Amino acid sequence: MIEIENLHKSYGKKEVLGGVSLTVRDENILGLVGINGAGKSTLLRLLAGVLRADAGSIRFDGEEIFDNARKKRELFLLPDEPYYAADTTAAKLLALYSAFYPIDLARYEEYEEKFHLARRAPVRTFSKGMKRQLFVAIALACRPRYLLLDEAFDGLDPLARLEFKRGLIRLQEETGSTVVISSHSLRELEDICSEFALLDGGTVAAAGDIRGTLDSVHKFQVALDREPRREDFPFELLSFEAEGRVARFVARGDRDEILHKVEALSPLFVEEVAVDFEELFLCEVKARGYLQ
Repeated sequence: MIEIENLHKSYGKKEVLGGVSLTVRDENILGLVGINGAGKSTLLRLLAGVLRADAGSIRFDGEEIFDNARKKRELFLLPDEPYYAADTTAAKLLALYSAFYPIDLARYEEYEEKFHLARRAPVRTFSKGMKRQLFVAIALACRPRYLLLDEAFDGLDPLARLEFKRGLIRLQEETGSTVVISSHSLRELEDICSEFALLDGGTVAAAGDIRGTLDSVHKFQVALDREPRREDFPFELLSFEAEGRVARFVARGDRDEILHKVEALSPLFVEEVAVDFEELFLCEVKARGYLQ
């Protein structure tokens, strides 16, 4: 289990994280979301022990992670832009990571074949997507107890994204790994993550079970015999827009109670529309003033 308590991190005078507290349960895939600059990459580097926090604590199974070389062998961080030298090849990367992790070479070769990766060619000659496929293959082959992924789907084509998602689920089922993954591809996160954490303003603004959270929000399209106003709808609105006599809104609360209050307005029609994780995220960030 990962326990983060009152974590602070600044770069000079710029505070990036100002009191992050979060628990990541074992054998869980958690999606870390937030707008650009919210601190997702910083948090992942702190979790990996690459950066030292200014204050607060990070514990893996009750142990502090910074300067804990033994515990770090259970972690694998795949950053947004992994470093490699000019003459680095996949073969050299495998040799390097083998010094720290018990790499499952058969598993790597499986992804090497699926992704059509050249083992002896310089990594610098790879396309962006091929570089990401290479490091994804290595990460999955290392089979870590804790896998930390920063913008993991960036550069991957749809087929590679599908293979990656299958690989993460397979890794978790086979080894019980815990995964923390940041991405702007929210539909991909919805497919594989059981929980999420939204970083905003240097703290965790919202967190919880993805399915349960989505079940608590409801989207409706309603037509009245007059122009609808926001105040006509007496419940918690995450978003609201009106055009002519039609209102569209996302509300949080009990579905039947919301519907009862809508029907009390004698609507001309009511239509319920499914809400996905991406729309929920947009509602949350819009409510915080980031989108107009």
